[in-house]
Amino acid sequence: MIKPKYFLYARKSTEDDDKQVMSIEAQLFELREYAHKENLQILEEFTESKSAKKPGREKFGEMMAKVESLNGVGILAWHPDRLARNSIDGGRIIYAVDTTKIVSLRFPTFWFEPTPQGLFMLQVAFGQSKYYSDNLKQNVERGIRQKLRRGEWLTKAPFGYLNNQKLRNIEPDPVKSKIIIRAFEEYAKGHHGLESMSEFLALHGVTQKSGTPLGKASVSRILTNKAYLGLTKHRDEYFPGSFAPILSSELFEAVQKRFKERSHPRKTKKGHNFPFTGLFHCAECGSMITAQWCIGKMGVKYRYYRCTKKKGKCKQKYLREDLVVLQLKEQLQKISLPDDWTDYMLRKTDEWNNEEKVSSGSLLEQIKTDERETEQKLDELVTLYLDGDIPKENYLSKKNELLKLKVSLTQKKESARAERKNWVEPLREWILDMKKAAQLQSSDNFFEIRDYFKKIGTNSQLRDKSISVSFCPPTEFAFNSKTISTPAEPRQTIARERADDFSKRVSLCDPTGNRTRITGLKSRCPNR
Repeated sequence: MIKPKYFLYARKSTEDDDKQVMSIEAQLFELREYAHKENLQILEEFTESKSAKKPGREKFGEMMAKVESLNGVGILAWHPDRLARNSIDGGRIIYAVDTTKIVSLRFPTFWFEPTPQGLFMLQVAFGQSKYYSDNLKQNVERGIRQKLRRGEWLTKAPFGYLNNQKLRNIEPDPVKSKIIIRAFEEYAKGHHGLESMSEFLALHGVTQKSGTPLGKASVSRILTNKAYLGLTKHRDEYFPGSFAPILSSELFEAVQKRFKERSHPRKTKKGHNFPFTGLFHCAECGSMITAQWCIGKMGVKYRYYRCTKKKGKCKQKYLREDLVVLQLKEQLQKISLPDDWTDYMLRKTDEWNNEEKVSSGSLLEQIKTDERETEQKLDELVTLYLDGDIPKENYLSKKNELLKLKVSLTQKKESARAERKNWVEPLREWILDMKKAAQLQSSDNFFEIRDYFKKIGTNSQLRDKSISVSFCPPTEFAFNSKTISTPAEPRQTIARERADDFSKRVSLCDPTGNRTRITGLKSRCPNR
């Protein structure tokens, strides 16, 4: 009887490389030794690193095509599970044995003869291999579901987090998480695109392995990563995480809004970057104030500000930039407060801050109760879905509602804990702004002066070469208080009385126009 010639096949999976019993090199060495010992002639060797759980292996298909084109060949492999772990590939080999395309299968660890009993045992071996693969898949998926229920991160920590091996979860990196917060804050201001944000991140040490700045796609993934909200992702589905979020939902949504605004960016001409454009509008026709360069006497260049006249005829004339600065500094002088006033007021805010540290325990307990109930509903919803009691569409819809509620409760809890900051911190910031007004009177940084007036002022107008600025209630009160004459009393007493008067009469607005409480009073800045 003529001995058949053999195709040698060695395979290892791409998954769990460290758990493979034998590498391809080890299989090749053992199979060659076995072939030499048994005096087997090898036609060709095939090796590949690919899982056999699904059909479609290239090298296996190439080998089987050659087997089916010949008659009476054999296959040499380490074990039947190296050849197939799915029913299609296993059936293909068995059918080739039935049609005598394969007359011999040799395995150093498994006996086979092309008899009915041998085919039955081969089918059992393939069935065991498939059972192992299917069972392993179920065990892995079950482990993933349990990790998701516990809110654990499944893979390598995203930038800004660290993998905690003891907790089997992630936690914010003390340094990188601050870079993430800063990056989101900068992008939310609208001053950055993806390229400039890449440069911003590179300045803070966030680059590719080669040291070059990140690509646009990488920056986009960072700025849209919901993991920074405390959510974990698996197969395009988000789950509540048990790790601490890095960002607030307000800041994250502000960045997403910027993304939408920049989805169809307009092409703009290169500007001259005049410091006070966009700050004033014309009091006569309502058009915005623009700027241009003009050449004066002796060839000296000046920057002038004028009405754009886009809304019709306007008689307003030009105003030189140095005169704009002079008038703005006069406004600064009118609203700046004496140091003894602001020092006393800062001490007063410290007292209020200490009083507000005692937060409402009942409110926090109610929020925590609502959080526990939401968690329970999420667990019950997942169980219903896994048991097949509800369709996937209803499951995803209800799950998204509960996740939004969970994030909202988390934000409410943080707000309740820091309720005192809702008015004490903005008040402190406003007092410091009043101190800054005195500093800017001697500053030559026109952009800083412009940003300051955008923050504290509103309805800035230009008419007859004179500017006018309206202020929010606290700043307006500071403006009026400086015009009131006071008797000859000690300055410390005046400062105390004026500061106390502020605490009773002024309701502070933050730069966004939100209402903020001070000693029970409320107000709102004029529309900007």
